[in-house]
Amino acid sequence: MNATPNPPLELHWFLPSHGDGRELAKPSDGPPVPGARREPDIDYLGQVALAVDRFGFTGMLTPFGLFCEDPWVVAAALVARTRRVKFMIALRPGFVSPVLAAQMAATFQRISGDRLQLNIVTGGDADEQRRYGDWLEHDQRYQRTGEFLEVFLRAWSGERFDFTGEHYRIAAGLLSRPHPARPLIYLGGSSAAAQQVAAQHGDVFLSWGESPPAMAELIGATRELAARQGRELSFGTRFHVISRDTSAEAWQVARQLVEGMDPMRIAQAQKRFRNTESEGQRRMAALHGGNLDALEIYPNVWAGYGLVRPGVGTALVGSHEEVAERIEEYHSLGLSHLILSAQPHLEEAYAFGEGVMPLLRKRGLLAEPAGSDLRD
Repeated sequence: MNATPNPPLELHWFLPSHGDGRELAKPSDGPPVPGARREPDIDYLGQVALAVDRFGFTGMLTPFGLFCEDPWVVAAALVARTRRVKFMIALRPGFVSPVLAAQMAATFQRISGDRLQLNIVTGGDADEQRRYGDWLEHDQRYQRTGEFLEVFLRAWSGERFDFTGEHYRIAAGLLSRPHPARPLIYLGGSSAAAQQVAAQHGDVFLSWGESPPAMAELIGATRELAARQGRELSFGTRFHVISRDTSAEAWQVARQLVEGMDPMRIAQAQKRFRNTESEGQRRMAALHGGNLDALEIYPNVWAGYGLVRPGVGTALVGSHEEVAERIEEYHSLGLSHLILSAQPHLEEAYAFGEGVMPLLRKRGLLAEPAGSDLRD
């Protein structure tokens, strides 16, 4: 627990740039259900972004991956359709020069009015990394991430510099038009290597949602690492959410999601997750071990998403009041950033924005966004 009051909670939503729908995973056999999936065209993504903007979320996580639309292009298109929401662009070190990344970020800051955040994703899926031509091992990737961020931050100063590292060699590096507002750097991971890089270079350390005791342990360890560097970090986490007027309604949705999963698909996914390089992914799989009777790992914290979905496998499930209460508990641990997603993202943004966010504001957890005209 912090000795000083925690800063107000900043909420972020997820932009489904890989498509959207009501199911976690389609059946392995049988014809597709008409209308079950929504393509990530710019009009649909625009609807989601406008809903997020309307309710006063701080930002939107804009993902990167083989099955996603490019986050820089999508965010640039949507920033013109929205007024205040920031775009937390997922960026993979190693896929772009750190000086070029600084140039891209500075340009985005200028055209958007300081509405860029960066989610530095080192990459935990070796197969996906190799599809992009990256053959470094897990800890080597984090070493490269550390060098990437060091170069990025030096470039942002606007002064010429040289750099020689294991992965980058820069001669007279220069960002000729730096922007006064550097984007916040969110760096995620659960491994020791991830914590070390975040302690040295990050602004916000992110981890996937676990129980409050597990989260408190992770926060404490990373905060101590940062203190040894003479730095202070903010902390955030990532959850799915199922929030309804009543607890029974919310848990019925969760049960329906599990009922729609193919047992063979669950077994295959769990085997893959147990063998992954990602410490965070292994922690998600260990929460339930594939046991459908042990999915509520803490009151209103449900691990059903992790049966088949890579990435964050937990969801906050319950009535609007219960979800708000659980978020307040996480905030009390020192978490000041919460990234949420749901199925489908448009309707669930309204459910959460109308049901939970007014309760969080009444509890004094959320600061009103700049220029807000919300009427809760």
